[in-house]
Amino acid sequence: MAANSKTEKLDQARLSQEHKQALARGREQGSIVRRYLEAVDSSKSRRRHRIKDPEKIKNALVEVEGKLLGATALTKLQLIQQKRELLAELKKSEPKRPPSNDSLEEDFIKVASDYGKRKGISYGTWRDAGVPIEVLKKAGISRTRG
Repeated sequence: MAANSKTEKLDQARLSQEHKQALARGREQGSIVRRYLEAVDSSKSRRRHRIKDPEKIKNALVEVEGKLLGATALTKLQLIQQKRELLAELKKSEPKRPPSNDSLEEDFIKVASDYGKRKGISYGTWRDAGVPIEVLKKAGISRTRG
């Protein structure tokens, strides 16, 4: 086992500075692509959950508020719970994008083309992985016939 580690150390010592920089660049690009794809995948899974129309939620809140006025203690308790759930649903329905996704997207756009060429990743593969068309355009990755 000691011979293997010596051999590995000798092999690493023989790598040119240019080769070491290329390896580091590849690791960095791979990390950027991985983080971006994880963010895209995570946002896709959030979109799969059915979110009600905000207007319908607001209308339901008005209705609950009206019922609260003349409610008995137990009914009032249930209506308060319903109101809390509707407010939470309304908050979920608000469009929001984590600020970190913008920087992830910018970093991805900078490295995706080079990374894809090096790894042989086609336009279709990027799309299947969930990368939006507009992001691929910004990255300079276009559809090709072949």
